Amino acid sequence: MADREDLSWDQFGAATRQLASAVVADGFAPDVILAIARGGLFVAGALGYALGVKNVHMMNVEYYTGVDERLNAPVLLPPMPDIADLGGARMLIADDVADTGATLCFVRDFCAEHVAEVRCAVVYQKPQSEVDCEYVWRHTDLWINFPWTSRE
Repeated sequence: MADREDLSWDQFGAATRQLASAVVADGFAPDVILAIARGGLFVAGALGYALGVKNVHMMNVEYYTGVDERLNAPVLLPPMPDIADLGGARMLIADDVADTGATLCFVRDFCAEHVAEVRCAVVYQKPQSEVDCEYVWRHTDLWINFPWTSRE
């Protein structure tokens, strides 16, 4: 389809390496990487390896229910993250795409109250995103076929 962007596994590898390089070049050294499940799990794992960060956590948020179909607001699903021990941490939130930015905004605001600093890294950011992520591989207004969602 012409109205979609296809991301291959090879492109994903290059994208996450470039994101990691941008984080390093910026002088940001995260103590913890927080994946927004599910798409952010792949990004967080790749960034964790590239940045040498073993402290990788996950937050499960439901918002999208289909192509351009979403709930009225993001919903945090159990288990709730235990972030009480991260008071002085520098956190990097990882996700696959900042579409509306509502999920990232929800997670960033939730975490910002508990950590020293929080930044966001995404493979894609769309023009309508309410969050302007610090680290973005590519900007697009297309729907993205990720390698982990492209097949039945």
